[in-house]
Amino acid sequence: MVGQIVSAVGVMIVGVLACIAYFWLSNKLLDMIFPVRDGDVMAASRSLRRRAIVRPWLFVGPALLVLVVYLVYPVIATLILSFYDRSGTQFVGISNYQWALNDREFRQSIFNNILWLAVVPAACTFFGLVIAVLTDRIWWGNIAKSLVFMPMAISFVGASVIWKFVYDYRAEGETQIGILNAIVQGLGGTPQVWIALPFWNNFFLMAILIWIQTGFAMVILSAALRGIPEETIEAAVIDGANGWQIFWKIMVPQIWGTIAVVWTTITILVLKVFDIVLTMTNGQWNTIVLANLMFDWMFRGGGDSGRSAAIAVIIMLAVTPIMVWNIRRANREMGGH
Repeated sequence: MVGQIVSAVGVMIVGVLACIAYFWLSNKLLDMIFPVRDGDVMAASRSLRRRAIVRPWLFVGPALLVLVVYLVYPVIATLILSFYDRSGTQFVGISNYQWALNDREFRQSIFNNILWLAVVPAACTFFGLVIAVLTDRIWWGNIAKSLVFMPMAISFVGASVIWKFVYDYRAEGETQIGILNAIVQGLGGTPQVWIALPFWNNFFLMAILIWIQTGFAMVILSAALRGIPEETIEAAVIDGANGWQIFWKIMVPQIWGTIAVVWTTITILVLKVFDIVLTMTNGQWNTIVLANLMFDWMFRGGGDSGRSAAIAVIIMLAVTPIMVWNIRRANREMGGH
């Protein structure tokens, strides 16, 4: 443990020193390439202008290089690979996409993704908004917010392991250690293998992501609610509006832009959901989603890089319009300020 900490600190120190050395040397080299000589005002002005043009690229250059290597290149390579066979050597055109449209498991994963999209963003945004409003009205609201936000600090795999104990099932006659089955049994019901129940098991998996992401929605929406002018609320109260009317007709319309951003951000996350399904069911019992199907075709059964790449492209195409809309909306809001 100590060795790992020392190693991590050493890497950080080396990284910081390397960054300092890069910027110092690159600026020194820039000054040498475009020198400013006394006596020649025009040449000096030209050199300073060129330095001003080049210097920003010295700062963003490393980031752009990393972006190209780890984002742009993989996207292009995946798109090209989706038109090749399982080994990535023989061109097969759109055969992989035709296979996807006719594959039962792919259609099941599309259905499950749509189901996740219909439930999770709406539930997270709704619960986050309700909790944000309620916690602003109680003296221990900050403590409540901390408790709601706490699951955000847990990884998806860690959260799934926790919820496995919630849904745990033991054979009839044995003591049920799963919280849900213990409650059902205590109320006189019959314990169930919850994550294996057809159709409904998807909702039990969604509950995990809702539990994690509600805290995110609450924090963002709580900040937006604090930005609503007090005069607006006071005027509504004077006019005789009740709490319900103030919430729906005063608060929600004024933070609608923030609600949309939270909704779309969680939507993008849902389209890429993978860890929870893999940990809880491994895609069994009709719970598979697109990311898990891509993983299965790439790393299991010998691997099929063509079909897995085609699924990856489909996921990217589904995410891209939402990301573009989100970025444009953010840019409009920034421009409005």
